[in-house]
Amino acid sequence: MRFLPGHTPTHDLTYGDVFLVPSRSDVVSRFDVDLATADGTGTTIPLVVANMTAVAGRRMAETVARRGGMAVIPQDTPVDVVASVIADVKSKHTIVETPVTVTPHDTVHTILSLMGKRSHGAALVVDHDRLLGIVTVDDCHGVDRFTQARDVMSHGPVTVDLSVLDGPDGLRHVFEQLHEARRRIAPVVDDGRLVGVVTRKGALRSSVYSPAVDTSGRLLVAAAVGINGDVRGKAEALLAAGADTLVVDTAHGHQGKMLDALAAVRAANPNVPVVAGNVVTADGVCDLVEAGADIVKVGVGPGAMCTTRMMTGVGRPQLSAVLECAAAARELGKHVWADGGVRHPRDVALAVAAGASQVMIGSWFAGTHESPGDLHDDGTGRLYKESFGMASARAVAARTSSDAAFDRARKGLYEEGISSSRMYLDPQRPGVEDLLDEITSGLRSSCTYAGARSLGEFAERAVVGLQSAAGYEEGRPLPAGW
Repeated sequence: MRFLPGHTPTHDLTYGDVFLVPSRSDVVSRFDVDLATADGTGTTIPLVVANMTAVAGRRMAETVARRGGMAVIPQDTPVDVVASVIADVKSKHTIVETPVTVTPHDTVHTILSLMGKRSHGAALVVDHDRLLGIVTVDDCHGVDRFTQARDVMSHGPVTVDLSVLDGPDGLRHVFEQLHEARRRIAPVVDDGRLVGVVTRKGALRSSVYSPAVDTSGRLLVAAAVGINGDVRGKAEALLAAGADTLVVDTAHGHQGKMLDALAAVRAANPNVPVVAGNVVTADGVCDLVEAGADIVKVGVGPGAMCTTRMMTGVGRPQLSAVLECAAAARELGKHVWADGGVRHPRDVALAVAAGASQVMIGSWFAGTHESPGDLHDDGTGRLYKESFGMASARAVAARTSSDAAFDRARKGLYEEGISSSRMYLDPQRPGVEDLLDEITSGLRSSCTYAGARSLGEFAERAVVGLQSAAGYEEGRPLPAGW
């Protein structure tokens, strides 16, 4: 990335301080842009789901990996649960999606509470893997909440055979089959046994995205480990469980305990990428790389749930942090992830232009069907999920649950994060895949404006200029009119 002549910055910048300049381009289509990363993780889009308890779980990990990204299971999650999540994600099909299933005797109340776990808007009624029918949200309107599924389901739904989906032109065939039947979703069966579901939009997405898979063709999933306790033991357990990337994580990554933790992780002989952070300086990158990091996580204080900068004054505007750290990592043959501070697709594009191999997203993905939390209604019909920072009192309380009461109380005096925030679902984009579509569409388009066919070319060719707050505001749409 380079700055326009006369636009050399004299102070640190964040994403809103700059704009990308169009250059001569021979890239005629967004589909000509390859979004695969080169940092060794195997992802095919440069997006990582942050290791936040309110964001990254098995549903999120499965869904994002199917579209080419990767989720990081939080360090606070017990190892046996992490192992279960990894095994579950790796058992999933790379095209067929996991359905919401209910029994014939489950009530409408139960069905509606489960539907929000996925973006399908439907539940399959099954009896010992035998498909009986399908229930949609519309089927549940105007009926008593104790009505059973067998009384509201549609019998004989359109089904798709797995062999057809895996065959040549299978995605096109399935899309056209659903289109002609005027159906949005169909169960997928194999020898009469229910395998999952496929949607019209899902078939389209599978023709655009390439799943992020390991050498055995299974979906990727990463896991985090902290810098306290038995770091090596935890790392070995995560590797044994099948984690594809290890993330050694703490808010202040440029410290002695982090360097010791990295040495412990390296002693476990991981054959997977090791990520460490967070830092915001070239010195921090160099020290973490020397200690064993393959990828360094960049960002202190830009997250939506983080209060570090207001509490401590510590941090750095994110664009400048990524730019400096990426340059330092590149000289060492390593990479950085930009962690936090993205609010719009443009911010993701700017982070990649600044040299980040991937961008880590947390709260932006919290308000989706796939995040771990339950759906709530705010009383006006708007749906939301709760999010919280990983340095908040709520997170600290969960992390120290096994400590003595006195020790927990002492630690609870200090927090640098928001303990509860409502993340509303966007009615137009309620699922994480909807957000992935939006983000990758913007990123692909940014690459075409720069004349880049890959993320590496984009970082080399991108030209940016400085702008005022008024310049940034000028670029915002006015959906409500003048």
